[in-house]
Amino acid sequence: MAWAVSFFFCFSVFTTFSLAYPLVPAIYAFGDSLVDVGNNNYLIFSLVKANFPHNGVDFPTKKATGRFCNGKNAVDLLAEKVGLPRSPPYLSTVFNLEKRDSQFLTGVNFGSGGSGIMNRTNQESHLSKSLFVIVTGSNDIFSYFGSADLRNKTTPSQYINSMVDTLKGQVKRLYNLGARKYVIVGIGLIGCTPSERKRNIAEQCNEEVNYISFKYNEALNLMLKGLKVEIKDINYSYFDGYSVMQNFIQKPAAYGFSEVKAACCGLGKLKADAPCVPFSTFCSNRSNHLFWDANHPTETAHRIFVDYIFDGPLLYTFPLNVKKLIAT
Repeated sequence: MAWAVSFFFCFSVFTTFSLAYPLVPAIYAFGDSLVDVGNNNYLIFSLVKANFPHNGVDFPTKKATGRFCNGKNAVDLLAEKVGLPRSPPYLSTVFNLEKRDSQFLTGVNFGSGGSGIMNRTNQESHLSKSLFVIVTGSNDIFSYFGSADLRNKTTPSQYINSMVDTLKGQVKRLYNLGARKYVIVGIGLIGCTPSERKRNIAEQCNEEVNYISFKYNEALNLMLKGLKVEIKDINYSYFDGYSVMQNFIQKPAAYGFSEVKAACCGLGKLKADAPCVPFSTFCSNRSNHLFWDANHPTETAHRIFVDYIFDGPLLYTFPLNVKKLIAT
């Protein structure tokens, strides 16, 4: 799932020409495959790609774009909420230097699947009114559990603190560049993805992975509260994706889901033994599945997440939802 190098930037810019009165001048999104719109298509040596069927089966073009989803992802949908257009991947613009500056203003995305945390004169006003969306961390958790050497050298608590400290430094760097409004998405219930469930006979969630994700989210919240005290003019909206995803799994029918364990697209056990590739099978009704592939949500799940992010209650989106954050 995510969410490369130390905090590889997923950088999306959306401008104000799509609707007469967009709510913000731009969105800058940083993160992983949850918000990648196709940059990995251009990374020759990366095996983490989604530029082939059946990905994109429900996208407006009905074609794979590099999004790890059957349709639009959360950043696409948040852009719609605030009245902004979708952005192209940055790497599609690098060979057109004459247009690149204007494309930065009309929509550019630096997102990369597989990334994580570890590894002008009027610009200030523009950036201070824009939203900076950060969706990352899942890959770091998976990397920790996937490396015996890392676990032998670092306790879970030490690793979590390192993740949070690194992220804090990156948030401060963005602040120094003019960012003032942040949308931070906590790590979801990633121990319940099909890729984790398939590892045990009973197809249960990996509670160890979930516990570390939960503890990271706790540390992240403490960091954000402290950062707000330290830097008064920072404002942020934190989305508790962990709890919302838990609701999906515990009360699926309430959200329109009938399948929350298996992926829609893939092969083998829970359709998680192989990724979503052209020879994989995929479900006919994507709207009732929580997961599109072994690790990524369907567009339906992304839409529900974004509804909470934009206008959700304090229980899940705090201390402000995005609608209120924009008004600050």
